[in-house]
Amino acid sequence: MAEPQRAGDHSPAIVHADVGIIGAGPAGLATAVHLGQLGVGRVVIVDRADFPRDKTCGSAVSPKGCAVLNALGVNEAVARESYTISGLRLVTPRGHDVIMSSPQDVALICNRRTLDHLLLDRARQCGARFFGNFEASHLLQRGDRVVGFRGTDGREVRAKYVVVADGAHTRLAPEREPHRLIQAIMGWWEGVPFRSHHVEMIFDALVAPYYGWLFPEGPGRVNIGICYEDKSLERNARHLFQNFLDKHYRERLSAARQIGSWKGHPISFATTFARLTSPGRIVVGEAGRMTHPATAEGIYQGMRSGMLAARTLNDILKLGVKPERAFREYERACRKAFGVSFRSASVWRGLVVSGGLDVAVGMMNRPTSRRLLARCMAQM
Repeated sequence: MAEPQRAGDHSPAIVHADVGIIGAGPAGLATAVHLGQLGVGRVVIVDRADFPRDKTCGSAVSPKGCAVLNALGVNEAVARESYTISGLRLVTPRGHDVIMSSPQDVALICNRRTLDHLLLDRARQCGARFFGNFEASHLLQRGDRVVGFRGTDGREVRAKYVVVADGAHTRLAPEREPHRLIQAIMGWWEGVPFRSHHVEMIFDALVAPYYGWLFPEGPGRVNIGICYEDKSLERNARHLFQNFLDKHYRERLSAARQIGSWKGHPISFATTFARLTSPGRIVVGEAGRMTHPATAEGIYQGMRSGMLAARTLNDILKLGVKPERAFREYERACRKAFGVSFRSASVWRGLVVSGGLDVAVGMMNRPTSRRLLARCMAQM
């Protein structure tokens, strides 16, 4: 993909908007796109970076995520810049190794530098304005109601409603119970042999109940990483990752070329949906801890919650629904969209730790068992 022009606009000291969005990741951008699709005007997005910008992420877009991209009208543009996925190599903690393949493409790997920029292009086509290099320092309030936000450089966005979409480290969401984190570290290589159009998920005691992965970003480039729990922050991420690579990828990496350095990042999650709104404010994506507790997937949940938030704001701004009622419906819609899947995470993690995943994969010579496991994983 050719390097696009910088996307940030020069902004005046004060900008007025119907909706101001803090954070231009998939959650914030999906909100902006869908607001435009619904006919809501005066949408402003800010991000601490200018675009295009890099983002540490495995960059996998699940089947559910592809469906959301299609609803946002950007699926074809993203697919042209992605590596298509039609299958999975799964390795269990006790060493069962199985391949599950589909006759058609079911998922995508799209580098976040590309994915987020394409979503931003789509948001701007739908009428949103974008201001890069804008780090929101605090919210503006009138009484108990949020009425905008101010940047560290003094610029302000004054908005009827503010969408908080600035990810795991947000300081702008309503106070909740202490968050829970999944730790992740990853790297990129060229020249690693892999089965074409297949991702790899390796469940190993080193990182249980989580996993390591290999995601191909193209015919010659892959990202490999691990996610794991470390509640006390006592584990050395680099040592753990090196042990994982030595155990599972030593031979395949022997002739490969590493690109750049390893990068780590935390993933914030919860299993409940509460405090996603307050007067004048609505929270989407990882800022609302809507990341899958078993797979650490966040792109789909971010975009889907963004679309739900956009419908909520449309109901208020254009249809006259009372904000209190609309916000209650938003939290209910998030529970409906993600609740069953998130609650199933504890069951999945139990299977990984107890050996149940090995039992399931050991039955994979039965076609019905293979289809059932593939369907369960796709729906998580």
